Amino acid sequence: MKHLTSKILVGSMTAALLISGCGNGSAANAVPTALPEAAAKLAEQVSVDSPAIVAGKVTEDLANITPNSGLWNNATFTNVTLYPQTTIEFNDQHANEVNKDNGAKVAKVAALTNGKEIALAVIWKDVTEDYHNGKCTDSYADGVAIQIAKDVSNPEKLPYIGMGSEGREVVIYLQKGQFNSFEPNGNGDVFHQISRNQTNFYDDKISKKKNEETTLADFDAKVASLASHDYERAYVSAGFRSMTEIKDGSSKSSMHLARIKGYGWIATLTRPLADVYADISKNGALAFAVWDGGKDNRNGTKLLSGWTALTVSEENSALNKAVTEVVEGNVQNGNEQVVINCGSCHKFPGASAPDYMAPDLSNIGGYSTAAYLRESIVDPSAVVVPGYNVNAHKNTPWYMLNEGKRESTMPAFDYLESQEINDMIAYLQTLKAKAE
Repeated sequence: MKHLTSKILVGSMTAALLISGCGNGSAANAVPTALPEAAAKLAEQVSVDSPAIVAGKVTEDLANITPNSGLWNNATFTNVTLYPQTTIEFNDQHANEVNKDNGAKVAKVAALTNGKEIALAVIWKDVTEDYHNGKCTDSYADGVAIQIAKDVSNPEKLPYIGMGSEGREVVIYLQKGQFNSFEPNGNGDVFHQISRNQTNFYDDKISKKKNEETTLADFDAKVASLASHDYERAYVSAGFRSMTEIKDGSSKSSMHLARIKGYGWIATLTRPLADVYADISKNGALAFAVWDGGKDNRNGTKLLSGWTALTVSEENSALNKAVTEVVEGNVQNGNEQVVINCGSCHKFPGASAPDYMAPDLSNIGGYSTAAYLRESIVDPSAVVVPGYNVNAHKNTPWYMLNEGKRESTMPAFDYLESQEINDMIAYLQTLKAKAE
């Protein structure tokens, strides 16, 4: 990432943050944020509801496309709704409190391709501006992740939406707002990580010796030159606790993040249409997540979309159908069946389940496909979401280990009539927060 605001942020801002106290990592009272003109116009652009994100065709090089590129002006932006991820309660009382009433958020997503690469743009509203400043453990950054399914040949068996699942891998691209960070910087430089108040330098003008620091301004400039202003990561994952950062150069990707003043963020990702992690030269499945650092978002405390179909050169009608399927059923009967069969373990409106018994279903309809819900009912061990420490919580764990493989303690409800299952799925699909 080459942060579009870097010319402003890496000067006095960088030094100021490195020497200041923790705070909340907000830039609001520091210096004005650069406003990408093209990106600002995109925030007002009308987006469409569509079963798939369709990549627009361009001839230009996309390797270094930025949020401020004029190419986005002619792109078609598609609405993608992201829902509060509430499957597992986060172990932070304050974060849980400030996020308990979160609604869903509609992001705008567009794609461009030149036949070799694909570029994606995500625009979302976030009126607060929060960065990680590299010094504190209690300040958090705004961020975005784009997830791509490795294999969509069987749309009924897409990866688990969180971080993929065993045998159903995903590649995840993550970008967070960051002013500067020294760890790790690979320079072995300890001196420039200290507070400027602990140096021997003063603001008085002193005659400079060649290539030596003689004033605080010199020190600050050196700090700025050494700090990293980019928090960009690429991961491959096949389920919780398997997410592994790609560091061997096999992932050729680039992300950029820019602030749209007074509105929110725009992030872009460029990668080859095909690599060892995912081939989306014809079509693919994408999912998106955003974090609000101002509400202590990090890890699983975020907003998450369901799978969204991507059309590059060939429409995959089966995939489009799978990610948009709304099951026809008797919602009222489905509610009753879910309460009877699921309410003693899972949490959702009207359930009596205690904490830590099983995954919370309160937003399951927002980010799960109908096929995933059906599979979870009739074959719960197909994808097992790791839960709380089985040695630390008194309630029955929702999975056990059998020769190293997770097996759900939930029984298979494959004996239910197909219409009963459809009714249950129809009800579960209604469990999702309303858009803000």
